[in-house]
Amino acid sequence: MKRLALLPLVIASAIAIAIPAHATEGGLGRPITGLQATSYSGLIPPTPGWTFAVSYAYYDGTISGTREVPLTGGGTSLGLEGRFDLLSLTGVYIWNTKSPSWNFASMVTVPFAYVDVTANLRLGPLSGSKSDSDTGLYDMTFAPVIASHHFSQTQHLSLSLYIYAPTGDYKTGQLANPSLNNWTFSPTVGYTQLFQEGSLEWSTTTAVDFYTKNNATDYQNGAVFRIDSLLMKRFPTGWGVGAVGGWIYQLEKDSGPTADLLNGFKGRSLALGPMVNYMKKWQGGQVEFSLRWLHEFDVKNRLKGNPALLSATIAL
Repeated sequence: MKRLALLPLVIASAIAIAIPAHATEGGLGRPITGLQATSYSGLIPPTPGWTFAVSYAYYDGTISGTREVPLTGGGTSLGLEGRFDLLSLTGVYIWNTKSPSWNFASMVTVPFAYVDVTANLRLGPLSGSKSDSDTGLYDMTFAPVIASHHFSQTQHLSLSLYIYAPTGDYKTGQLANPSLNNWTFSPTVGYTQLFQEGSLEWSTTTAVDFYTKNNATDYQNGAVFRIDSLLMKRFPTGWGVGAVGGWIYQLEKDSGPTADLLNGFKGRSLALGPMVNYMKKWQGGQVEFSLRWLHEFDVKNRLKGNPALLSATIAL
């Protein structure tokens, strides 16, 4: 398992975990359905050192105007529309490990977000639409340790804890906030199975997101379970095609004065879509491009849209 062949995909895993979105308090959550599925999610290659990557994620979703939604800045809205653009810079360091069956890495992601939100507000007999947007540093993500166990050349398992810190700007009463104003802890398990001499890959990522309370609004998001999976076939030309999907299911009700009025606002969603990769190698390095698009369905108490993710990683 050469570092140049696999490391960009490890970094793509770190990028996808940091997709920007408002939590269940804003009708979505840190994960967006299907964007956490990553190639070689169970595998960390053995060659030590640093590698860096960049990615862009886009999401435009809506909740029907017949449904009341808790807003991240406080209060509620009848329906909601949100657009999220995220540029993420990620660094991954693979440790120098002697064990043939284990490898370890650490990662940090610095994201920059553009958030645009339109809400239908109501005050007594009066109602109207209000829009707001903001741009800036989003909540940073850290994984102090990502551990990968190699059962064989074709079976790999990873264990990690991703931590989201409230580093973005947040203002109470503001519709568009480039921060959730809480810490989130996500224990994560990844698994990779390779077939057909490594040209066919199945990878799955499973996690549970635990949020701390947003003290500014007294809103506590419930724990959220998610599972994302992909099947990818790669060809000698450098191209790869496949399918990707995800399922998000909120395990607990939200709590707090606003959440209690909405009966806990538990959410769920499913998404499926195509994925295409292209890898170009040269002596001493390579570049890997990956693009996916998904359609969300069976959505309840969450924004519904068509998320997309484009990533590019250069290993030298």
